Amino acid sequence: MAQDYAADDCQDRVVVGETTTAPAPFFCFVPPAARLSQEGPAGLRFDFNLGARLSLPEGAWRVRLSDTQTHNVLFETEIGAGSVTSSKKYFVPFRIEVWRGEEKVLDHTLSLRAQPVLVQFPVGTLGDVLGWFPYAARFARMHGCQLTCSMAANLIPLFAASYPSIRFVTPETLQPEAYYASYYLGLFFGDEERHYQPGDFRLVGLARTAGHILGVDPGEATATIAIPDDSRPIAEPYACIAVQSSTQCKYWNHPSGWLEVVKYLKGRGLRVLCIDQKACHGAGLTWTTLPHGCEDFTGDLPLLERARLLKHAEFFVGLSSGLAWLAWSVSTPVALISGFTHPLNEFSTPYRIFNHHTCNSCWNDPRHNFDHADFFWCPRHKGTPRQFECTRLITPQQVIDTLARIPLRTQSMEGNLA
Repeated sequence: MAQDYAADDCQDRVVVGETTTAPAPFFCFVPPAARLSQEGPAGLRFDFNLGARLSLPEGAWRVRLSDTQTHNVLFETEIGAGSVTSSKKYFVPFRIEVWRGEEKVLDHTLSLRAQPVLVQFPVGTLGDVLGWFPYAARFARMHGCQLTCSMAANLIPLFAASYPSIRFVTPETLQPEAYYASYYLGLFFGDEERHYQPGDFRLVGLARTAGHILGVDPGEATATIAIPDDSRPIAEPYACIAVQSSTQCKYWNHPSGWLEVVKYLKGRGLRVLCIDQKACHGAGLTWTTLPHGCEDFTGDLPLLERARLLKHAEFFVGLSSGLAWLAWSVSTPVALISGFTHPLNEFSTPYRIFNHHTCNSCWNDPRHNFDHADFFWCPRHKGTPRQFECTRLITPQQVIDTLARIPLRTQSMEGNLA
């Protein structure tokens, strides 16, 4: 069955369809080298870049692929000159066996120790990479491999200082022919045959899907982010908020929500800093601007500066977005407002804000494939009075009640506790 893979602007997803013969989701990822990296006997070549791969010269061969963990034979065939590639592209402890007549010519079990291994992350996304990177680091420790991580250039400074044993490259500088094995982290919509992920990411959570793809413990973990200048940037106690997102279903759609929250926070004695990249964003007739009363800290600033600002905040209030993941990564309390995702989708926080009385969690419903191209995506109620009710019916008082439970970290603010 032919498969087509595409992603919108290399965002956090890969869509699987049935229209072309494109072999992999390479709109987001650099494909492996055509020439297999490992040389075997009798002219055989093999590697584990995009699954187990084997190239065979002229001859009469018998090939077997198996899984050394489950002890299942995954594939066996007799073949002349040609190639064999596993259908599974995520981590599997493969064994490749090849016979010529009765003679076993190759018997190789995947072993990553001391081997050059690549993990590719998609570009154009912050939260996903922050959620997925700890599993790549866990993978490197588990296997003792020489790990290279490919990601967007602006994300590398978040990790490089804390993980000196991991090599970081951008997709533009990647040399795919150099690796014994490669793995690809993404959200693979439509992967019904589970070729790129062992389970649907919508059922295990956005970050934990990386643990499953890489075959490591999927338990929650945060990345270690080293901030060069870790001093407090603002003397007064402050809270950070972020109100913007890439699609309307991710917004907090209550009409007066942010205005009331900013008023509450200021009444609590806090400066309120809006740290979105954009001060105004939207589509069509729907645009969101800075809430009245907050301070404008928007702009295209280095992520380490954002991390420093977040680390010293009393807490962060925002949406299911990259800045929420960044705040969580630097151990700042996060009040996360989202209805289109189920709480299992994000990291654990005692301040998750969700309304069970409304339509909710469409993102985590395998019956719906999220459409990045549709700014007003609402798969169940689009064009009806119920559109975006998942956050429209999250009331300001529910959010304020949650914020009142967050203890302020600055000692001088004890007298202002609500």
